[in-house]
Parts: sequence; structure tokens; C-alpha cells
Amino acid sequence: MPPSPASAGGAASASPSGSSPASASASASAAADPAAPSWWESVSQARSRILALASILPPESSPPVAALADTDRPARALLRSAAAYEALSGALRAGGGADDPACHWLYDTLLSQDPDLRLAALAFLPLLSSLYLLRLPPPLPSSLSGFEAVLLAVYSSEAKARQGKPVLVHVPDLSAPSLYHTPQSSSSSRSPRRQHPPPIPPPQPNVVVGVLSPPLEPQAAVKSTKRAGIIGVAFEAYYAKISLMPPASKVDACNAVAAWAGQYCRCRFELDEKELEEEEGDSVGSMSPLSMDAKNGNGKALEEELARMRLNGDSNGRNCGKEEELQQARVQLPWELLQPVMRVLGHCLLAPLNPVEVRDAAAVAVRVVYARACHDLVPQAILAARSLIELDKSACKAAKAAAAAASGVMVASGITGSTASSSRPSSRPSSKPNTPSKQRKPDMLLVSK
Repeated sequence: MPPSPASAGGAASASPSGSSPASASASASAAADPAAPSWWESVSQARSRILALASILPPESSPPVAALADTDRPARALLRSAAAYEALSGALRAGGGADDPACHWLYDTLLSQDPDLRLAALAFLPLLSSLYLLRLPPPLPSSLSGFEAVLLAVYSSEAKARQGKPVLVHVPDLSAPSLYHTPQSSSSSRSPRRQHPPPIPPPQPNVVVGVLSPPLEPQAAVKSTKRAGIIGVAFEAYYAKISLMPPASKVDACNAVAAWAGQYCRCRFELDEKELEEEEGDSVGSMSPLSMDAKNGNGKALEEELARMRLNGDSNGRNCGKEEELQQARVQLPWELLQPVMRVLGHCLLAPLNPVEVRDAAAVAVRVVYARACHDLVPQAILAARSLIELDKSACKAAKAAAAAASGVMVASGITGSTASSSRPSSRPSSKPNTPSKQRKPDMLLVSK
């Protein structure tokens, strides 16, 4: 699996150390061409993997999955099948051990040479990672070894593709003038027509500003000290192909991040409440919500509610009680795991082709991560989550404005139509204005008599 590309401001690029993105992709494609199977081999291999999957599923889910083997592109049909995803997800939720047939199927599929088959197996990575982390520590040493084998397969494939090199962030050298911003001399600025154009500056080498992902060391087992890094690398491989993933897989990724953060307190709505208070302040004026409620006779109840929130929560009045804070078991979220996870959330939240359920799940997850980062005091996570929340609010405002404009046009057209219909004289209907209707014929006969 190729390393996940990243961009910064539209001008930065991420690539393995010592090579550009174009050369890295070219070398990766050149290395994959000799091992790539032919069309018939891909189809036959996909059909065999689909039939193997249907054999380990329950009887009620096996026939629709087995029918995917008869399609023209069985691997792509398996990736887009909602029934197959739901059936295998149920099998993963009930398994995870060393003898789990679902984990064996995912492991063998990830090692196949067909890229579409690898995509179909990679789509289950968020659900598998979520089940694995939420079940730690395992009751038995081998109860989660099936999940660990799949994660190690993704990690080993990514380490082999990177060839021991880190993924670095590159930006152009901004100290040198570019081709389109070459400063003009004073003599050339006075003349209306420049005689000699300035020389084109040579291309400047890229400047490394950060390490997006460190070099990957071979791992034979999922150790507790390397667990977050292994899952983070797996999410980087998932993010590299996230545009091809089905919506159900993206929803599972967002739900997994929300469950890992586990901070379901009132703090996750802090930025939304601030914006709401600013809008109410602009619309009401100098009157605060407390003064308005006091004017309406509800001031005492509101004061008691605020006092209770301060008593049960922190000094800012945020209700962070343990009964709301830990709805699910939280896990450790170091930056090596949280960084690729935030990129996945960014795609799910802001990609225009994602369905509504994916964007809603991402909006919930990023707010839970923001609350967790505020409680743990992680500046990088606070900045990333807050930026995504602000972008989400801007997108929601733009969508509401567009919907209001569209509804206003529809209302205006409806009013115009009703006015036109009311001003139209009530007469008998006619299909064409120049064609006499059948009701005029008796009148003409009476006139002729």
C-alpha cells in the first residue's frame, strides 16, 4: 500500500525522504506492475475470495454475498455492497480470536495482489481497530490475536512500501522570488514597455518543515508501547484510499474515534454555544439571556441551574460529571494515532461527496475529540479539532444560506404564480387559444337558426 499523501496550504507535499511525490508514485507503480495479476486472474481471485467469505457467513447472509461473484467486477462489487459489509461487520463483532474465520479472511485478502480486493479488506479497518482498542486488556492472551494479525499485515505492507524512509512535509523555499512574483527594477518600471525581461530564477529545493510519519521499524507483535503507532500507520493507509471507501466504513471510523475519545460532557458544545450566544447578543442587544429570563419570571430557575452546573462541573459552569463524561471506555490517544485520525475526520466532515450520515458522524466525533483535548490539555489536538469545528460551522452557515435563498426563490415564484392565477379570468379550459372548443358548436348552431 502506498504512503498517504498530505498537503499543506495547497503548496506543500508529503513524500518519503529523498524523493519527490511524482518519483515516489512512479517507483511504486513500477514496482507494482510486475506483480500485478492479469484481468482474468484478478476476476478469478476475487470470485474465490467472495465465495470463501460467503462460506463463513451465517446462512441468511451468505446468498447475497455469493451472488457478487457473478458480477463483471466482483471485487469492486464486494467493496460497494452494503449487505456484505454488514454481514462481515457482525462476524467481526463476535470474533477477534486466533481461530476467527473473519480475521483469517481479512488477513488473506490483504495479502492478495488485486488492489480492489485489498480495498475491500481495508474498509473494515476502522471497525476492527475500534473493537480491538475497546476490548483491551483482553481476558485471554489469544482472544484478540486475530485483530492483531490483521493490523500487523497492514503495518508490514506499509513499511515495505515506504522502504524504511519517513514521510516528510515539503514546502517551496519562500525566501527566493518565484516565477510569477519577480520584482521589477526602477528603470523598467518607468518605461512603458520592458526591453529585456528579468531572468527566470532557478527552481529552489524544497525545505523540510516536519516529519509527517517517522521511519517504520519491522514489528513481529503488537506491543503495548508500539500499539498506537501500528494503528496510526494503518489509519494512514486507510486515509490514502478513503475516497474509495463506502459510507458505512467512514461512519464506523467516526464512531470509533468518538468512542476512543469518550468525552461526552458539555464541553464538546463549547464553541457552538459561544456562537449561539453571540448571535443572540447581536439580535437582542445589550440584554443578556439571564436578564431576559428574569424579566419573564424564569430568572430564579436559571440561576439555580447555573449554580448546580458550577457545583457539579468546573468553575466555568461546564457540566463535566463522570456520568456524562465516560459513556464508553476511553483509550490513550497519543499524537502518532490522533494525527492520521484527524485527517480521516477532516475528509469525512468536509468532503462534498460524502452523504449526510457521514458528515453528521464526523461532526459528533470531532466535537468529542475537542472536549477530550481540552481536558487533557493537548495543544495540537485542540488546534486541529477546533479548526475542523470552525470549518464545519462555516459549511453549515453556507448550506443554510443557500437553502434559504432557494426557498425564497421558490416562495417568490409561488406567490407570482398564485397572483397570476388569481388575476386570470375564470373561463372554461381550452387546450389551444386558437382552436375552438367543442362547447361552442351548439351556440353557433343556435345563431345560424
